[in-house]
Amino acid sequence: MKVIVGLGNYGEKYEDTRHNIGFIAVDRLASEYNIRINKKCNFSLIGKGAIEGEDVIIAKPQTYMNRSGAAVISIFTDYSLSASDLIVIHDDIDLAVGKVKKKLNGGDAGHRGIRSIIGCIATGDFHRIRIGVGRPPEGVEASDYVLSPFHRGELNIIDGSIEKAINLIREIIKTKI
Repeated sequence: MKVIVGLGNYGEKYEDTRHNIGFIAVDRLASEYNIRINKKCNFSLIGKGAIEGEDVIIAKPQTYMNRSGAAVISIFTDYSLSASDLIVIHDDIDLAVGKVKKKLNGGDAGHRGIRSIIGCIATGDFHRIRIGVGRPPEGVEASDYVLSPFHRGELNIIDGSIEKAINLIREIIKTKI
């Protein structure tokens, strides 16, 4: 079983922000595979189903970004999972808007949601799908920038990057790494 966690902040206020690209991506993934993310448990909204023949849990932590690890460790405990079962989708300000990268293992690179997960599961040995949201303009704090919505001209680019992220998830699941 794989657990696919989209990082974001819950609530209408944050719905379409750069920081919620993980939520946006897992919502699209779930829709493609007819998985309903509607069960409240493990500090998350979760849905269960199958992707590429593999049982999956798709989760949207409801803990705010900086405490995402509490949701992940709760899921791990309830389902007897390990870091190798985890795929996390998150925003990355060090990547240009639309750029998508897959990463296995490593540190948090300054991302507090990833830092929280690593702290709670005591390892960085898991898959990440990093979706670029771009750097903040000069004079704008990173925290304000990631909590802002995408510009109209970026929406088509983001749509394509979400599709790339979903394809990378399929690839990870198929290769059973």
